[in-house]
Amino acid sequence: MQFERVSLEIKGHTGILTLDHPEVMNAVSPEMLKGLSAAMTEVENPSHGLRALIMTGRGRGFCAGANLQGGAGSEGFGGSGGARDAGSALETAYHPFLRRLRNLEMPFITAVNGAAAGVGMSFALMGDMILAGRSAYFLQAFRRIGLVPDGGSTWLLPRLVGLARAKELSLMGDKLPAETALQWGLINRVYDDAALMDEALKLGEELASGPTVSLALIRRLYWESPSNSYEEQLDLERASQRVAGRTSDFAEGVSAFLGKRKAEFKGK
Repeated sequence: MQFERVSLEIKGHTGILTLDHPEVMNAVSPEMLKGLSAAMTEVENPSHGLRALIMTGRGRGFCAGANLQGGAGSEGFGGSGGARDAGSALETAYHPFLRRLRNLEMPFITAVNGAAAGVGMSFALMGDMILAGRSAYFLQAFRRIGLVPDGGSTWLLPRLVGLARAKELSLMGDKLPAETALQWGLINRVYDDAALMDEALKLGEELASGPTVSLALIRRLYWESPSNSYEEQLDLERASQRVAGRTSDFAEGVSAFLGKRKAEFKGK
């Protein structure tokens, strides 16, 4: 399926969401955001039977950040700023998309090929599992044009790599190679560039064959955890376990365990 500067391919129960504007290394534009919104509607459509989603970029880069050449930065404006509201597009376009990724009821994988810069880095860090090619790098590019990090990166980075490293990445604006990102715990796995998508698909298929309801609940538990107290998290675990325990997949999992066979989960 083709959308504005975005494509969606369905392989079994796994969707591959591709940022598709390689001429500008998949820099984000208002058109791309519209395409992403339309594609997410299809991802969430039960008729497609998707149970895992992969995001990657077409060509030699994952996402170079906002498309400033198109007259709209990640905040909706290029140019010199002044009285313009440099955050308006975040509220109206970026944040709704990021919230859809956060609330997605299936595992979400990012396969980072080449540059993940600016808001492209924010997109990459939304993955439950973040995979990268060896040539990939991450860049907090905002300070280079006199802006502040956005796309949720000031929330994500301290929780992934600690406050000191998060501030260094944002204040200095230096490239972070994939291998260093792995050492820092920012990402999960690094593969040779040529093997990246095969490995991402393999992981997608593994997750898509799992107990989708419980995996979605696990996603929610970890998203909610940083802002919850210990007692609040205990309560959320209790409520989530109630839901998971009523699924057919739970019954199948127990039956498979007792029968010493591989479980065949249906995502229900």
